[in-house]
Amino acid sequence: MSNSSGVSRGDRNRNARLVRLRVLVPLSSAIVGIDLADNKQVVVVTDHDSKVLARRTFRCRAWDLGIALDWAAERATAKGFAGVTVACEPTGHRWRVLGQLAADRSMPFVCVQPMQTSWARRSEDLTFDKTDDKDAILIARLTAQLRCYVPEPVEETWGRLRHLGTRRERLIGEAVSQVQQMRDLLECVWPAALETANYPFRSRTWAAAMWVVVDRDNADFTRTRRLGLARFETAVRREITNRGGHKPCLRIVRKLFAALNNPTGVIAHRRGALERVQLLLEDWAENQRKLADTEARMTAVLDELELTALVTSISGISAVGAAAILAETGDPRRFSTARALVKHAGLAPREKLSGTFTGRTKLTGQGRPRLRLNAWRAVWGALQTNTAYAARYRHLTTRETNKLTPTQAQTAIAAAILRHMHAVITSGVAWDPVIATHGTRHHAANTKAA
Repeated sequence: MSNSSGVSRGDRNRNARLVRLRVLVPLSSAIVGIDLADNKQVVVVTDHDSKVLARRTFRCRAWDLGIALDWAAERATAKGFAGVTVACEPTGHRWRVLGQLAADRSMPFVCVQPMQTSWARRSEDLTFDKTDDKDAILIARLTAQLRCYVPEPVEETWGRLRHLGTRRERLIGEAVSQVQQMRDLLECVWPAALETANYPFRSRTWAAAMWVVVDRDNADFTRTRRLGLARFETAVRREITNRGGHKPCLRIVRKLFAALNNPTGVIAHRRGALERVQLLLEDWAENQRKLADTEARMTAVLDELELTALVTSISGISAVGAAAILAETGDPRRFSTARALVKHAGLAPREKLSGTFTGRTKLTGQGRPRLRLNAWRAVWGALQTNTAYAARYRHLTTRETNKLTPTQAQTAIAAAILRHMHAVITSGVAWDPVIATHGTRHHAANTKAA
């Protein structure tokens, strides 16, 4: 179908965004640009031509900036403006405080990306000068040009999910670090222990048996060997029960007991290194407990938002995985399109076209890194159980034209997961594999034929 107006879908979305921003940055209002810092806040009031109407430095904390907003409103009124629009960079937690102060005074509030400010600073006078006064003016100038955005609205439940998601990421990072430290130590002083299981750190039996060796016997292999295999199995079985399990894998237990006689490794460092392993195992177990508690809280928030049934209708997506993604996106309904959400994650392709030249298409890599990471993690489970995603992956990696590498295909599936989550949440309709594979038009045609 031809587009008689000559306006593309991207043009319409861009025009709609500019309309929304113009409501918040009307020509009848002055612009208050604020460069936030710890206890020094530079405030400038400008018109839409970036002419400075007033400037002042406030020696106060961010939560005391109410006096600065009142001062800026008085200066704007004195110059004939009907109101003010407050703008700043999203610096730490301070921009949230400023947004709340602006909302209390019914002042529109927008944010400017620090990257935009950095580019504008270089183009200002072709130098790398950076001062608080200059940054405040640049923030106001970019706002006047509508090169700003509306920050995510503050909502209690979604905000709680965001904080829990941040805690989960920290705990996962600590768990990975602890595992790597234990692996490095064991490779140095007792490498045979790592060969007793295919994936030792995923095995509850291996962890329990290692705990018996390094905690009960203080890494004294002679004492552990005196136990004998039968009593060693009993001790491991008792530890498994304490950890909430039922019975150990005796094959791993016997292999680890046999490894006590293996002399490979730096013997002189063995006792001290295994003492560190014991401490790391203790920290790791506590970390796993905290991680399980955090994930349970996240799924409870998902239930509170009444989204669990919708997001888990996507085959291969668990409630925890969906909660981790939504902790980074916030409410997906704030994105006008699914593609906007994909761009927010930095998973949208970046085209390079000029005349007859076509460059190599790559991902933008912008947006929220943790959102990309959580979407990437969701791919692995989805490809195992979701037939639509698995078929899409096979097609992308085996087609004759423009065949993708496995990593590129997995990235495409990650973007598809974000689009489908946006679709099911905004529409309130469960995921349909037919629509996911063929689109809504094919589904509507089949329904009409039936």
